[in-house]
Formats: sequence, structure tokens, C-alpha cells
Amino acid sequence: MTYSGEVRVGGPADVHELKDLMITKIAVGPMDNNAYLLRCRATDEQLLIDAANDAGTLLGMIGDDGIASVVTTHRHGDHWQALAEVVAATGARTYAGRHDAEGIPVPTDVLLDDGDTLRVGQVELTARHLVGHTPGSIVLVYDDPHGHPHVFTGDCLFPGGVGNTHKDPKAFASLIHDVETKIFDVLPDESWVYPGHGNDTTLGAERPHLPEWHARGW
Repeated sequence: MTYSGEVRVGGPADVHELKDLMITKIAVGPMDNNAYLLRCRATDEQLLIDAANDAGTLLGMIGDDGIASVVTTHRHGDHWQALAEVVAATGARTYAGRHDAEGIPVPTDVLLDDGDTLRVGQVELTARHLVGHTPGSIVLVYDDPHGHPHVFTGDCLFPGGVGNTHKDPKAFASLIHDVETKIFDVLPDESWVYPGHGNDTTLGAERPHLPEWHARGW
């Protein structure tokens, strides 16, 4: 079946099958958080992005193979409610942005800085540090050698705009700057965006609206 990226809490996961990587998206918790399970097709190693909520559902998706690592995109509590239980069950290594790790109540094994790379099996991901939604938000970029990039944006970029900066002009200016210079300016329109809540989008669908976002200030 064709991947749509449209999931709902209590509903089935959706799977995006790439040549080297399988991406499983599921929605969990009262804030409709997205969690993403990445599986290297060559090694079957798995990585989870945001153990947001409902550990039972996440562990069911992970299955008996377990996960080698779990990345928390940022410090907000709705993105790590299940982290302690998932780590306890799997022994996964934890990753988070250096400047957000102190706000995550599960110890972070690896602190990520802008440009750092991490791996799931033979697949390499690049961390980009975007400031504004939180001080240490991390976006993960998979530059698929067989196709277009895939970008896991946490709460930094959604269909229709950047993440919430709580009416703080400096935070908005920082986030829109980082989203433009580290995402839009360096990645093609075909790049697929997997946000922390809601439906997916592409950079091409959002790029024409950047001037509107600047004008409205959120």
C-alpha cells in the first residue's frame, strides 16, 4: 500500500518502505504525538524517534528485535512520557540535543550537536540543531542515496509553519532562521518531512509560504 503518513491514536501504523530503510509511523498519547521506528533493511537494527507515550503500543511496534537506540527530539514532556519504560525494556542507548538533555528525566547517553551523525545499522542520519521551539531541539536528516532526503523535524516544522515559539519574537526569529538556513536552503523540494504531530508534508509544499510565516511572526 502507498504510504500516506496519516495516522491516528488507536489506529494502525503506516509504513514508508525505502530501499535501505523502513520507516514506521504511529500516533500515541493525548496530544497525538508521532513516533517513528526506523529499521535498517540490511541489518534489521532499529532506532526509535520520540518515545512519546503509550509504551505498550511502542514496544508492540518495536517487536522482539528490540531497538539499539532512541532519539528524543526535544525536552517537552509529551515527547518522552514512555522513554523510561521503553529504555528499561530494551536497553536502548539514548540520544538528545545537548541543550535539551537536562530537561529530559531519563539520562542521555549521547549528546547531539549540530552536524553530528548517528547510525541505525548501515543507514546514517545527520542531526541539525534548531533553536527556538526549545533551546536544544534536534532534527534528523536521512539523505537517501537512492532518492530524496527524509527529515524528522520534531516540533520545529509542520505543515503550515514552524513550531510554537509562544509569541516570543526572538524565539521565532531564531527558529525561522534555523529552519530556513539548515533545512530549506540546503535540501530539495522533494524532501519528505515527518513532524512530531499530525500529517507529513514536503519542503516543496511549504517553501512558497515562508514569506507568509515571516509576516505573521509565528
